[in-house]
Amino acid sequence: MNIAVIFAGGVGTRMQTVSRPKQFLLVHGKPIIVHTIELFQQHPDIDSIIVSCIEDWIPYMEEMKHRYRLDKIKKIVPGSTTGQLSIYNGLKAAEEVHGTKDNVVLIHDGVRPLITPETISDNIESVKKYNSAVTCTVAKETVILVDDNNEVAEVPDRQSSRLAKAPQSFWLEEILAAHRKALSEGEDNFIDSCTMMRHYGYSLRVVIGPNENIKITTPDDFYTFRALYDVRENNQLEQ
Repeated sequence: MNIAVIFAGGVGTRMQTVSRPKQFLLVHGKPIIVHTIELFQQHPDIDSIIVSCIEDWIPYMEEMKHRYRLDKIKKIVPGSTTGQLSIYNGLKAAEEVHGTKDNVVLIHDGVRPLITPETISDNIESVKKYNSAVTCTVAKETVILVDDNNEVAEVPDRQSSRLAKAPQSFWLEEILAAHRKALSEGEDNFIDSCTMMRHYGYSLRVVIGPNENIKITTPDDFYTFRALYDVRENNQLEQ
């Protein structure tokens, strides 16, 4: 079984929204998180969707599930204080609903609504072949690593540099084991799943995704998504 865990537990302070968290901002009358979930809802190889979101917004998310006929959503659970803990809540729900045996899980930000069906398929195939998939884009500019004094510590070769995005996908059993190991050691704020898996010695496989696979974090990101969404819709209408 292929399960998408969509996490959107944060309030998005950098977005400076007035009335609602960033994942529920409307683009053409539809919340960003719904745009994201629909990518998995419409993919033929996704069997189930688990959503981890802000607890106070769960009733609204339930309403969106019914309004947009997102019938692959099997459970909506509360997020938590960190991204790691919000993901863990979603993974636990996937385990409760489906068990762990032979289940692939695609972990995706609720505010990344511009991936493609091909990216989802590539993630599933990579996990089945190589046990993992980290969606990346090729670095278009030079990446610089700095030290604590804000001095350049390393300049990696651009040809070898990749920017990690999402989905990040694994066998459900293995990513749950890593989460439980982290929590047993008092670690609850790994920046993302691939960082955690690498920390615990798992090998990771890269999948190249679309350059427009942005995470909507700031107002600029929001306007970029809206423009890219309009371009995609217009291209569709012209075909």
